[in-house]
Amino acid sequence: MSANIALGLKQAGHIHGNRPAVALGRTTLQSYSQLAERAARLANGLQGKLGLQPGDRVAIASKNRPEYVEAMYGVWWGSFAAVPANAKLHGAEFRYILENSGARACLVGPELLATIAEHRPDSLEHLIVLGSDAYATLFDADKAPLAEVDVDDLAWLFFTSGTTGRPKGAMLTHGNMSAMAQMHQDHVDPTETTDCIIHAAPLSHGSGIYMIPHVNQAACNVMPGSGGFEPAEIFELAEAWGGMSLFAAPTMVKRMTESPANPPARGFRGIIYGGGPMYAEDARAALDRFGPCLVEIYGQGESPMTITVCDRTTIANKTDPKWEAKLASVGQPFPELEVMIANADDNADAPSEGGEILVRGATVMNGYWQNPEATANTLKGGWLHTGDIGSLDEDGYLTLMDRAKDLVISGGSNIYPREIEEVLLQHPNVSEVSVIGRTDPEWGEIPVAYVVGQVSPPELDSLCLANIARFKRPKDYVFVDELPKNNYGKILKSELRKRDHG
Repeated sequence: MSANIALGLKQAGHIHGNRPAVALGRTTLQSYSQLAERAARLANGLQGKLGLQPGDRVAIASKNRPEYVEAMYGVWWGSFAAVPANAKLHGAEFRYILENSGARACLVGPELLATIAEHRPDSLEHLIVLGSDAYATLFDADKAPLAEVDVDDLAWLFFTSGTTGRPKGAMLTHGNMSAMAQMHQDHVDPTETTDCIIHAAPLSHGSGIYMIPHVNQAACNVMPGSGGFEPAEIFELAEAWGGMSLFAAPTMVKRMTESPANPPARGFRGIIYGGGPMYAEDARAALDRFGPCLVEIYGQGESPMTITVCDRTTIANKTDPKWEAKLASVGQPFPELEVMIANADDNADAPSEGGEILVRGATVMNGYWQNPEATANTLKGGWLHTGDIGSLDEDGYLTLMDRAKDLVISGGSNIYPREIEEVLLQHPNVSEVSVIGRTDPEWGEIPVAYVVGQVSPPELDSLCLANIARFKRPKDYVFVDELPKNNYGKILKSELRKRDHG
């Protein structure tokens, strides 16, 4: 059997050809037989009309739109490698990704054509607008047979968000993505043919990754008519379609929880969240509003969506005496993966306060694109070094303590910013907070909290002193209108450190 992840689409087109595959709002645009045919014709067009060869990279730079699904699967069908780029990037960032990946072709949304054209590298041979006449001619070709690939062949070149320095291209193989899809079906969000996923988060990231297990099950991929994330629209479409899941960053879940719109009476099949810290207070509020449909995943671009999972039963089980601790965790390792908490020597005898999270298994990337030094450092000893600090309890639940680079060491004591952030967010007038370390001549570093909200420093001091050790209390509070975030909604502590250090 072919290792090509597009095999799932081929089988769905054959077995469930009349089922809806792609929809815009309430309107079905393609059935599975139509989507499979479009992918097969596009694969032939990319090779016959553009001269691409197996393994060539094809970039996709677009906001979420219906053509995204056929574009991704057409690339895979022909054994090319997809290079999705976040639509919110700067032109210079697009140029870097296009140049670094060596993409020979770029399929671009019309809204980004001018930006890409202005920053187009010489190495990019073809720039084709999704939905244009030039794009349509790629489908004039006959249907290509599904290309044979090896499990280790590149499928998705996933550029990291680059919160520190240049983004790196994580090489995700057909084997990686197939393993991820099966783990999603088995442990995250079991999907039926009558279900759907709404792509409200970028298809260049987690939502696009979850497109794969949904296509494998012949479930529908729904694009919001607005093209963005509007909680009221999400609720309305969930009510109309039924069986709806979505992947959302914690900030999106919080917006849904706080939306004045009525949530769907039919509920959600699943609200899968990850990609940043979901504070316990926010998780409780979401559970109260949406019921037992919440699932938390922890992963990285280097092990896409798959390191640990906290399933809906665990999150909803308030009678569990350990419920609060489990809710504050990111769940247990996927059974198919190995997760180790390591000390500085990469041994599994980390100190009680935690150590670096290491991962090994079928979802871990092959390495970084054209970056052997970073690959060697990150995959040292055959383990993915996540750069995250965490601890495993006796039941195997992983608690993220912080990024290694975000640790604050004050007077020789380790202070984990997330612990402080969890406490400060308990205040009803604090909407967002981020804690960083500030250089201090006496202590080495001191914790400083950047706060969005209407509250006084003495109130926050009292809250901290009632919940955590005195030495962990922020020594300064900086009040801001908003916190800097990257294109995926992650708070940029690096930017806060720049501001703080002047």
